[in-house]
Amino acid sequence: MQLLSGELIVPDDAPEDLIRAAGGVVYRTSSEIGVEVACIYRERRGDWTFPKGKLEEGESFVEAALREVAEETGLRCEIERYIGVTNYTHRKGQPKIVAYYLMTSIEGEFSPNEEVDELRWLPIDQVHDHLTWDRDQELFELIRELPELQKAS
Repeated sequence: MQLLSGELIVPDDAPEDLIRAAGGVVYRTSSEIGVEVACIYRERRGDWTFPKGKLEEGESFVEAALREVAEETGLRCEIERYIGVTNYTHRKGQPKIVAYYLMTSIEGEFSPNEEVDELRWLPIDQVHDHLTWDRDQELFELIRELPELQKAS
């Protein structure tokens, strides 16, 4: 896994069954707490993670990230930067890549839905240990020192 500065480009020779997905690491700043990051809980999967989902036909990674974050969290967000990718084997055996973007919330409010049961805003120093998956923890460790996440923590 690496921190990248550009948009994700999938090679032409990628596996035909590659699952393409996108999501966001959404943060906000609070005068009392500093930087907080949104983590979601999916009871169906029993995990704490970042909001993400599969690209729809003809959709870019950026479009999918904004749509999925809005669908799962109720938050309309603005992308600040592309932050990287995770890749792993999906539970059904297919290769999967997820492009992530650092985002700030513009408006909206979470309410439980069919995909996400809970959203927690966590202080930056609690995010790593709250995440279920190693791949999410690794991604977070790569980005936690970004200026955006350090500005008020």
